[in-house]
Amino acid sequence: MLICLRKNGQKLEIMDVRKVAKLAHLEITDSEVDLYTPQMANIVKYIEQLNELDTAVVEPMLGGLTVEGQSTVTCRDDVKIESLGQRAALAEAPSAVSGHFQVPKVL
Repeated sequence: MLICLRKNGQKLEIMDVRKVAKLAHLEITDSEVDLYTPQMANIVKYIEQLNELDTAVVEPMLGGLTVEGQSTVTCRDDVKIESLGQRAALAEAPSAVSGHFQVPKVL
């Protein structure tokens, strides 16, 4: 098990390497658990450094870069518009059954 700690030492979360492997549909041996546990601990420790940043004056943004490397326009007014509607959404679906999207079984 991997125990992630907060700055003040309180337990934040317990991550089981086996559980993560199971969620990723990976078979994992005991030796791999021993190998990956400290690696995951280091990753979590590195990411937890973000908690130390003062983001009080940082404006929230969404978006990123286009394929060409140009920044996307991410600031716009939040305007309520009509939804697409069920008929229009399903009109382009490769397979629709009884008013729903039909998708392949995953499990």
